[in-house]
Amino acid sequence: MKDRQPIPNINIGQVYDQRYSDAEVHYDRLGNLAGFFGRNMPVHRHDRFFQVHYVKTGTVRVYLDDQQYVESGPMFFLTPPTVPHSFVTEADADGHVLTVRQQLVWQLIESDAALAPGPQLPAACVALAHLGPEFSGEIARLERLFDELACEIEADQPGRAAALEYLTRLIMISLLRLCANSLAARPARHEDLKIFHRFNELIEVHYRQHWPLSSYACGIGVTEARLNDVCRRIADLPSKRLIQERLMQEARRLLLYTGSSANEICFALGFKDPAYFSRFFQRYAQMTPGEYRQRQAGLKG
Repeated sequence: MKDRQPIPNINIGQVYDQRYSDAEVHYDRLGNLAGFFGRNMPVHRHDRFFQVHYVKTGTVRVYLDDQQYVESGPMFFLTPPTVPHSFVTEADADGHVLTVRQQLVWQLIESDAALAPGPQLPAACVALAHLGPEFSGEIARLERLFDELACEIEADQPGRAAALEYLTRLIMISLLRLCANSLAARPARHEDLKIFHRFNELIEVHYRQHWPLSSYACGIGVTEARLNDVCRRIADLPSKRLIQERLMQEARRLLLYTGSSANEICFALGFKDPAYFSRFFQRYAQMTPGEYRQRQAGLKG
């Protein structure tokens, strides 16, 4: 397992929604982000940003550094800046994703040290349905605050930036209060995680070349059957689907943020036949590349 790649740093505002590239707070529905990035989110980090995934429905497989969690909504997981994490969501999983510049969270902790167990806030995964009745008020408040945040994002009224900041502060306070109830991590086979993460590294380098699975398996030093078994155990997805999801993620990005035609995107992604690329895209997105671009332009217009 040679030539390991550095863990990628993802700035949501630059990669996903460039309207808010310099914003203190970025919010979107979990379903929207999963539609863009795919169900499988390989290991990455968010330098200088905290991120919380509040999962209302569906099951998610979460890997916070080397800790494994498998939990169904309602739940949330909080990742501090630079903590490597990856996750796989079910197709029907939905909820909220909030990305917050670290200074905002640090200010809260500095104002009341009781919000955090120590100077280094750890990653946390909290199953809300498992908490006792004494937490019901905080959980209900958190749900309302996320709904208010979503409404504020959509309304785009005067004072929006201030409202988003204050709502985010209240949300983070509730999350920090609940983080002390983080789940115990499940045991994960270290060798399986190494293979899975290495596979995702190789996908990032070679997905445009449309490598066959045999080449990926050879690059890792395992058999195709072993690779597929690991992917199903870690991500509950076959290995080939993980490659296809990465192609779809890049196709969506190019359709949203470049003026390239569908044919140009087809060849940029290593496809030889525009008609085949269109069928490939439609099979996973349930719409053609042109329809996807038009729909997203309407949603973000």
